[in-house]
Amino acid sequence: MALTVFTGGTVIVAADRTGGVDVAAAIAFEDGRVVALDAAADELARAEHAEVVDLAGGTLVPGIGEGHAHPVLGGLEAVGPNVRGAADVAGILTAVADWKRQHPETKWIVGASYDATFAPGGVFRAEWLDEVTGDTPTILRAWDYHTAWVNTAALRAGGITADTPDPELGRYVRDADGTPTGTLQEAAANDFIANVVPPFSLEDRVAAIEAATRAYAEQGTTWVQDAWVEPTDLPSYVEAARAGRLHTRVNLAFRADPATWRDQVAAFGVQRDEIRALAHDRLSANTVKFFVDGVIENHTAVLAAPYADRPDERGLPNWAEDELIAAARAFDLAGFQLHIHAIGDDANRIALDTIAAVQATNPARERAHVIAHVAMLAEDQVARFAELDTIANFEPYWAQCDAVMRDLTIPHIGHDREGWQYLIGSVLRAGATVSFGSDWPVTTKDWRPAFSTAVTRHSHLEPNAEAWLPDERVSAGEALSAYTAGTARQALADDRGTLRIGMVADAVWLSADPLAVDPNSIPSIDVRGTWLAGERTY
Repeated sequence: MALTVFTGGTVIVAADRTGGVDVAAAIAFEDGRVVALDAAADELARAEHAEVVDLAGGTLVPGIGEGHAHPVLGGLEAVGPNVRGAADVAGILTAVADWKRQHPETKWIVGASYDATFAPGGVFRAEWLDEVTGDTPTILRAWDYHTAWVNTAALRAGGITADTPDPELGRYVRDADGTPTGTLQEAAANDFIANVVPPFSLEDRVAAIEAATRAYAEQGTTWVQDAWVEPTDLPSYVEAARAGRLHTRVNLAFRADPATWRDQVAAFGVQRDEIRALAHDRLSANTVKFFVDGVIENHTAVLAAPYADRPDERGLPNWAEDELIAAARAFDLAGFQLHIHAIGDDANRIALDTIAAVQATNPARERAHVIAHVAMLAEDQVARFAELDTIANFEPYWAQCDAVMRDLTIPHIGHDREGWQYLIGSVLRAGATVSFGSDWPVTTKDWRPAFSTAVTRHSHLEPNAEAWLPDERVSAGEALSAYTAGTARQALADDRGTLRIGMVADAVWLSADPLAVDPNSIPSIDVRGTWLAGERTY
């Protein structure tokens, strides 16, 4: 591979967990690795075969990692009606009507992601969709991907009536007389999509992966954790890899099913071996995903005390605790990394207890197990991430008091627990590894607004806003570490995450130094180029 030397700007070689930063004035890549820094790199720039990149006053940083996302789901949003851009229910209905007019022969309308704050309590009604869809079955996913909205024709296609019992681990939201409203939560939504809605074609899914990974490369992201993979997703990724349509690295996390996990232990091992047999450096399958609970906004996150606005409700746990521990031990023994979705404070306690139980019985090894989101965390649980050497994967863009937080989240949990949310600074100060992600398409996959929010605890669009829970802000160096060294540890990649000599040459060229500018301006930094193991991908 060609010798590439970068000069004429700043090179951030590494950012550590405490915010410390190493810098250099020049760097050289060869054969996919970092081979020289500073004067030694300048010397290599004189070589006849060297390609010299003038950073033009910009900054080269280690490749950005994405610790939790759903690339297939995000890419497929472009296939259906564009409801994400709508400003209200009327805007959603207009987008659906426009799409139906453009696709008159469609047998189903499938789209995402609508804003659940547009209807009181996030409850959307089938008859609203009926006005623009008629007898064409329609399903739209909410931005949280834990909730769906369907029309009457879709309810009919799924055989859902007032007499239909809720599925295990899910809810059909109902009127007082038991009639389904058209809003489906958790397993009710997921089972409907899996069993009733026609699947997307293989080509649509491969195209979605290609579009998603190309967009990631364009923003400087060099590794992505796909945090929810079903067996039906595997052929899409295999085909994308074989066809050269992966533009960043992706690690797959197979979803553990509370009902069938015993059979999945062996099945996931076979699927992991299938991916390894490809010997493709941009695709791996080392992880198993567990959903401990749902989300606060539809009252399915698991809380230790009842919801403030529903005194008889503590959430909807997906696993019995003893069964979760048994499953986690089995997958850990099979060599898988655990990636545990936990939103509510009790869900995070359960996730930490599960990892403690695994460590107490299974042979010692470098596990790099992950608890994802860590949305609510009781004070007495903060130190346990470091004590258990467990990675806390936060989605920092959520760490602001936006409309969702103001209109749904805080009213559900109450102001007395508002300060338990997204304790990024506290977990870092306690000594744990933190990684950052987006949960795209739940929110933007662009790391730059999220980076800004981690530092300011408010939206960059409101630069003079007060910081929300200001003690939980982190420094720009700590934020960069979470996106680089933190995600590299999560990726089980001890040769990535920094640009020290000998490390894999994953890097992104930025128009400005994110550690030196006003944090509110970080989202306006341009990405000028991305390198993956020394190969330019953007």
